Amino acid sequence: MSDSLVFTSGGGMPRLLEIMARLRNPETGCPWDIAQSWDTIAPYTIEEAYEVADAIEREAWGELRGELGDLLLQVVYFAQIGTEEGRFTFDQIVDTISDKMIARHPHVFGTENRDKSAEQQVRDWETVKAAERADKGEARVLDGVALGLPALMRATKLQKRAARVGFDWQEAAQVLDKIGEEAGELLEAADAGDHDRIEDEMGDMFFALVNYARHLDVDPEQALRRSNAKFTRRFNVVEDGLRTSGRSPEEAGLAEMDRLWEAAKRREGG
Repeated sequence: MSDSLVFTSGGGMPRLLEIMARLRNPETGCPWDIAQSWDTIAPYTIEEAYEVADAIEREAWGELRGELGDLLLQVVYFAQIGTEEGRFTFDQIVDTISDKMIARHPHVFGTENRDKSAEQQVRDWETVKAAERADKGEARVLDGVALGLPALMRATKLQKRAARVGFDWQEAAQVLDKIGEEAGELLEAADAGDHDRIEDEMGDMFFALVNYARHLDVDPEQALRRSNAKFTRRFNVVEDGLRTSGRSPEEAGLAEMDRLWEAAKRREGG
């Protein structure tokens, strides 16, 4: 193992791979890093991906480099575990994605005509991906939609996959009618006090809302993130307004907090 590589700034990927190998060394490495496994690292991978998305959404370009590095470390971590278990190496990961990109872009790396719209390219891409799923034995339409995706994202992917074979509402207005139907069923479940049914109907309601968003060409995950940010921003204004009078939200009444909330909305023009 090379100390000179580990401590040389500008060593690039070889340096990071060497650092990870040192961290995982059973005799001289870090006890915490040695104890990690596929299952324990996976949640960190998801968390780091969201932190990258958060930095981009906030346009925190100074933070983004570090967040991307944290996400890259997750791939290196899995590559090291894969190497230790004889499953695959980092270079094989790189070769696999490189081969996939070449196969999916015959209009760039092959003989296909490059003169096509982005929409046509998406359709061609889906055809290639369908063939890849068939090669992996995924025969059903919804096979391969990852279970670990956030629920809103997975609902969108399931609906898009079904829509490609014609199982879809023709117009957005029809989906809006379905939302009304689901709202009625949710109200009935709430009135009955059946928690299991309430959860089921609530899920149906979310699924219908995702469908409506898809028909309006809106990313529901992004829409909800935007609303979360808006709520946080406006509630911070409420807190700031109370702080000027020396009080906390716990000490204020709902009426006063609502007044400050409406003022925050007007300030944003919403």
